[in-house]
Amino acid sequence: MAGVARWVAGLAVGGMVAGLTAPAGRAQDAPAFVRVTPSQLHWVDIPGGLGARYAVVLGDPSKPGPYVIRASFPPHVMDTPHVHPNDRYVTVLSGTWYTGTGPVFDLARAVPLEPGSVMFHPGGAVHCDGSAGDTPVVVQITGMGPGPTLPLDPKAAAWVRVPTPVPTPAPAGGR
Repeated sequence: MAGVARWVAGLAVGGMVAGLTAPAGRAQDAPAFVRVTPSQLHWVDIPGGLGARYAVVLGDPSKPGPYVIRASFPPHVMDTPHVHPNDRYVTVLSGTWYTGTGPVFDLARAVPLEPGSVMFHPGGAVHCDGSAGDTPVVVQITGMGPGPTLPLDPKAAAWVRVPTPVPTPAPAGGR
């Protein structure tokens, strides 16, 4: 049953990405293909992000509709608990991405995900993530906009530097 759920989720992601390539008013049997190379990405520093950056690959995360973005975290930089209003699918492209869930930032409970790993973020679910290791991390995020980041505590720092060495991670499937 879990395999079926993953397959259905894959179809949903594929459908969202396919929707990104067809301009409005274009016949479905003649889609406009879009190709984006890494050299075409325009990376933007995240204000207060301690060196974290993002690049819009396709779509516009600030408007209704599907989008694809990439986020880059420098070593030892993570964001604090926050939510996004809509579901998001995150694929680790490089580095080890540390992911925590719940309202408390606790690096010892974060789960490390290697390149090629995928994580589903349900809309409205509290989480934190970033690079807790010695290498930068790049992830690709697919979702439906608008997709703002809403901090759990607007008065707290949105980004933090984490210590070396990284605390022992939680087992896979943990928080």
